[in-house]
Amino acid sequence: MLLCICESELIERKIKNPLKTIIDYFCSMNWMLLIIAGLFEVAFASCLAKARSTPAPESYWWFTGFILSLSVSMVLLYKVTENLPIGTAYAVWTGIGAVGTVLVGILVFHEPTNFWRLFFIATLIFSIIGLKFVSN
Repeated sequence: MLLCICESELIERKIKNPLKTIIDYFCSMNWMLLIIAGLFEVAFASCLAKARSTPAPESYWWFTGFILSLSVSMVLLYKVTENLPIGTAYAVWTGIGAVGTVLVGILVFHEPTNFWRLFFIATLIFSIIGLKFVSN
């Protein structure tokens, strides 16, 4: 099915080098999977925070969400590192997780915020974007 999608895109675009288009497609797919893995990292950190702050019966559900999110995040990170450099993939994964967790903390858990905290979150976001542009 994937090949059919790529072939139809090639016919539409009339691209001369189909191999380059297929490689570009898979590379962009790896970056999308990496972003999803980072979002699951945010989910497992958030579930861990909720599991700590709720009573025993409810905390088991949050802990289950933590285990599931952690598992999905790690499997996706493993899959992505088959095609992207481990240093870049890990840095982007942790960056997305860090930024997302801080934003969830501010928006959901009402953690304090100030100029410097937002400034350093912004520099982390720009660093993640920079890694995407300088990676092969």
